This record gives sequence, structure tokens and C-alpha cells, in this order.
Amino acid sequence: MGETPGSLARAQSGLGDHVYDVATSDAHAQVFSVLVEDRWERLTAGEFATEVTSVAKGLVAAGVSEGDRVLVVAPSGHDWVRLAYAVWSVRGVLVPLPVEASAERLAHVVRQVRPAVAVVAGERAHRVLVGLQREMPDLGRVWQYQEGLPEVVSLGAYMDATAVRFRRDEVVPEDPAVVLYPMSTVSRSMRGVVLSHGALLSAAADLVDRMWPRLSELAAGRASAVVDLPLSQLPGLSTMVACVLSGVRLGVAEPGRLRAELARFKPTVLVCAPRDLEGVHGAERATAHSTDWDSVGTFNAAMDAAVQFDQAKKKGAWARLSRSMYDWSFSKIREVLGGRVHLAVCWGGGLSERLDSYFGGVGVPVMQVFGVAETAGVFSANAVGDRVPGTVGRVLADRRWWVSPEGELHLRGGAVFLGYWADVEGTRAAFREGWLATGVLADVDEAGFVTVRGRVRAQASLEPVPGRFVPESERASGGVEEAVASEVSVEEPGGFEEPWVSQARAVRAEPESVESGVVARAGEVERSSDAELVAGFEERLRAHPLISQVLVIVEGRPFASALVTLVRDQLEYWRLVNGRPLSMAPEEIAGDRDLLREVQGLVYEANRSVPRHLAVRSFHVLAEEFTVQSGLVHPSGELRRDAVLRAFSEEIDGLYRVRRD
Repeated sequence: MGETPGSLARAQSGLGDHVYDVATSDAHAQVFSVLVEDRWERLTAGEFATEVTSVAKGLVAAGVSEGDRVLVVAPSGHDWVRLAYAVWSVRGVLVPLPVEASAERLAHVVRQVRPAVAVVAGERAHRVLVGLQREMPDLGRVWQYQEGLPEVVSLGAYMDATAVRFRRDEVVPEDPAVVLYPMSTVSRSMRGVVLSHGALLSAAADLVDRMWPRLSELAAGRASAVVDLPLSQLPGLSTMVACVLSGVRLGVAEPGRLRAELARFKPTVLVCAPRDLEGVHGAERATAHSTDWDSVGTFNAAMDAAVQFDQAKKKGAWARLSRSMYDWSFSKIREVLGGRVHLAVCWGGGLSERLDSYFGGVGVPVMQVFGVAETAGVFSANAVGDRVPGTVGRVLADRRWWVSPEGELHLRGGAVFLGYWADVEGTRAAFREGWLATGVLADVDEAGFVTVRGRVRAQASLEPVPGRFVPESERASGGVEEAVASEVSVEEPGGFEEPWVSQARAVRAEPESVESGVVARAGEVERSSDAELVAGFEERLRAHPLISQVLVIVEGRPFASALVTLVRDQLEYWRLVNGRPLSMAPEEIAGDRDLLREVQGLVYEANRSVPRHLAVRSFHVLAEEFTVQSGLVHPSGELRRDAVLRAFSEEIDGLYRVRRD
């Protein structure tokens, strides 16, 4: 097969090399598509290299030296891409954050990494950075993001391009390229993951090698992909690097706009999350159900035919004939995806075996990919012709794996991070005798295919995730900012009621583990007062990163209920990773079924720690945290319980209305 793009990438010293190598060897190769007003315009390798150089010169003129951090809080788009490659070309270190990051998170990251310059979108983020300049003299220019990055470019307009070339020639694979702060739904205590040029190149090259047998079937210049994954997080970042290395023409869409752009872009490579494929399938199924019963029966028969065809070891004449009977149905799915998709790369795992096989039978083979931040975003992937539907494929080449008795996957070799930023102890704790403890619960079969079961930790060296394990595909979380009425009864998981159902049912007690006035923990029985038990319940809920504040109401009521607020800085991130539209209001997010399901599970788990009469049977999610300014919180952080009860008396009364025990 000769040299592949992956093997060529491994020979490069830095991430910026490939940009200039392609510009030199084939300046007219189309490497990017840029959305200009309502149409995608193609960009050549020569044009992109010129753009990167112009931004890189501006960074050098601003005083960015080797190893200096460049903070980027900008929307995903083409400007983000060329800014990233400009930072890498001058031997800087990219520190990306999503534009939705809270002021608290932003200030924490800035104080930790101490960037030399920053590009930030929005007035709020700009004010935070300008305010921090007073206490951090090493923070130089703070540019407010504008399309085209004109202020950055103009600063270096006078400079010769050789200044960038000299920097790029000095890059070595061991140089840090990114300090990445993974947004998580299972931990607030985020550490900055430091990834080198070599790690990002290696991970992307391994991913390209898995895709290459399928990509090589396309004519030269036909491979293209559009992505709406946030570039500030590893699935988006890894996709960007892999596309650049493999020559896949890349277009970056606004988060949540993938479905809308598919018809316009017509990609040959679909880069998506499981929810995108689930949404396409669900929409077609809903259309069938809205028509008539014959349509439903035909849809189910077509799905069975697709699954059977994909899973058949031998695709004989009869199997092909059975599938061809429903090709008219499959063509509608392919058309929804743009009509030209040759391969689907699905990040994060969690796509069911049946749906995986369904899309394979439709003619869109799915390559499920999984990884963690400490492995540069990927450590396993399926490949066309070497896949097991429902798994995330085999562990990539040059890596060894081991599963602990507790079910945690450990890795050695391949693309592993340099460590956590300014955290020697945390870095040391991420390894067990040289093996990276990924924090991932996984099964690995005899053939080496990995099935992800959940997470034990948000990052390799953090504390275990409290409460039950939730698969990546089912996990939801968020923060909320404005008032909302979301009343939910608490049942055993599996009996979730729709958020708009006001009647509630009682929680079943656990008599073998909890008795009235007695809490059983680790075989030890403690007698506690009701007040202590309620305080423990509230503390137990607040320990989970989803929950900001909890107030349990017991006195003078027929049963216990609770007011719950969520962590603010995860609201927009939850919307992004769960594919909710940009127009979705905060009150809608706080009332979202998936978010409420997660809170319900946490309450149910916490109920195990209290007797029956203190078990919370209903709760109300508020889309605004209690604050000192509102008069609901003491300066110490303790809730003013009486003030909260008065302020939300109507919502509390609603928890007891039309209730039948």
C-alpha cells in the first residue's frame, strides 16, 4: 500500500509542518471549506499557509515566545483553525476554552497557565481578562475576537515570514502543543491536560490509518468532512488535526448546525456524535409512525434487512437481493446525510449495536472512536472490514492494554499526555506502575474489541465519580441561569416520569439497609438526628458536580421535598454536547428530560442514606443559583433557609399539590 498519510505524519516534528509541506508540494490542493454568507467556498493549501503565516507574524510581533501560552476563547470556525496552527507554528502553546466558559472557570485557567496573549469572544470574557491584567503583568495583549482576526494580522504586517519559519524549524515532537481543560459532567475539579505535538500527531495518524483503507477508495480530492464538534474539546480538535493530515477537506460549522449543513456541504466523511445518528434514525421512524401502520411495518422490515445484511459474514446473492428490496428506503437516509457519505466517524462510543449495524447496512459504515484527554482523545477505533457493531473497536497500534479486577482500562504506549499543568502529584497519581489509569470502565473481548461501560473518574487521577455509573451516551448534566419550574417525582431509575407530569409517586424504601432514624454505612450503624441526616443528604447531593445547592424541606410537610440548583458553568456545555439548538432557552434546558433524569438518579441514590420519612419524593429544579446579592445566601455561603422558603413558597406548594401517597 506504500506510505500512508499516517506514516508520513509520524515523521514530522510539529503540527505546523504539514500545512507548509502541502503548500509547497501541491499549493492548489483544496484543504478547507469556509462558510461565506450562505455558501461554502473552498480554500487551497497555498492560501491556508498564507493565512496561518499572517496570524503567526502577529503573534511574534505581540511578543509570543517559545513555550508561551496563547489563550483562545473563540467560536469554532475557520478563524479558530488558523489561529491554532499559527500558535503551533511559532512554538507557542494553545490553551482553548469554549466561549460558554463561566467567568470563574476563565479566571481560574488564566491564573493557572498565565498566558502571554489572549483572543476572547464576548464582552464578559474580555472584561475578565482585562481585569486580570492588573494582577498579572505577564499577560500582554488581550484581543477581542473579530472575524478575520484583523488586529492580530495587522500587528505583524511589517514582519518578514522568515521569523515564523525559524520558529517552526525549532519545534520538536516533545514540545507542549495544547493545555486542554476537558469540560466534564462528572467533576468540577478540572486539571489542564498537557499534550505534545508528537502525541497529537501520533493519535491523529493512528486514526487516519484506521480510516485510510476506506478513504483511499475515493478519487483524489473527493474526501471531505463537515464538523460541528467544539474545537476547544478533543473530539473536535483531533478531527481537525486528522483531516489536515489525511487531506480530507474540512469545513467547520457552528455547534448544533450539522444536520442543517449536510445537504449544503455534501460530505463524503460524516464526523458526528452518537446522538446525530440516533436523531436521523428517530426522525425517519417518526415519519413512518405519523403516516400509517403499513409504513411502520415497512420501516421495521427495512431496518431488519439492513441489520441482517451488515452482520452477515457472507454477503451472498440472497442477502444482496433482500437488501436491494429496501434500497429506496435506505436512499432517503443517505440523502439526509448529504447523499455522498462514504464513512461515518462517530466519536465517544455509545451507539447501540443495532443502530451501528443499521447504518452499515444502509451503506454508511460507522467507525466508532473512543478516547480520553490523557490519550490525546483517542485510544481505540473500529475500521471498515475490522469492526464489531456496538463496540469502539480495537486499541490502536503501539499500545498495550490491561483491565483491572475492578474493570478499569489501563494503557501503555502510544500517544500519552505529558502531565497535568503545574500538578506533579496529580500526574504521578494518573499512573499505576507505568500504566495510565484511564478512568474508563471497559470490557475487552478475546479479539481485542473494546466495549465502554462507563467512567470511574472524570480524569485519570481524580476521585471516583460519586453515585451510580452512567454510560457516556446516557450521561447528561448542566448548569442553569434563569428561573424555571421543573417539578419531578423521584422513583427508582427506570420509572422516570415526564417533566410535565405533576402527580408524584412515593419512593420505595430500602428496609434492609435503612431503618427509621438509623443510617447503615459500610456495615456500621449510626444513630443521628433528623437535622444531621438532612444535612448529610444535602452534602451528599452537593458532592456531585451537577449540583450547586440543595435545600430539603421536611418540617410541617407530609413528606420530604427539595429545591435544587445546578452548576452554572456547565449549562451551555451541556447544550452543546447533547445537540440542543442554540435558541434553546435556559428554562427549557433545566426542564430537559435527560437532565432531569440525571438529577432524579442522584436523588434516588442519596435517598439510600436516610430513613423513609426523610427520603425526598419530589424536587424542583431552579434555573438560577441562590446568591448573596439576592439575599438568599449568607456571605459564608450557607443558605438563608427561611428566606429561600419564603421566596419559593409557590414552587414548594406545587410539589405537594395533587399528590397521592
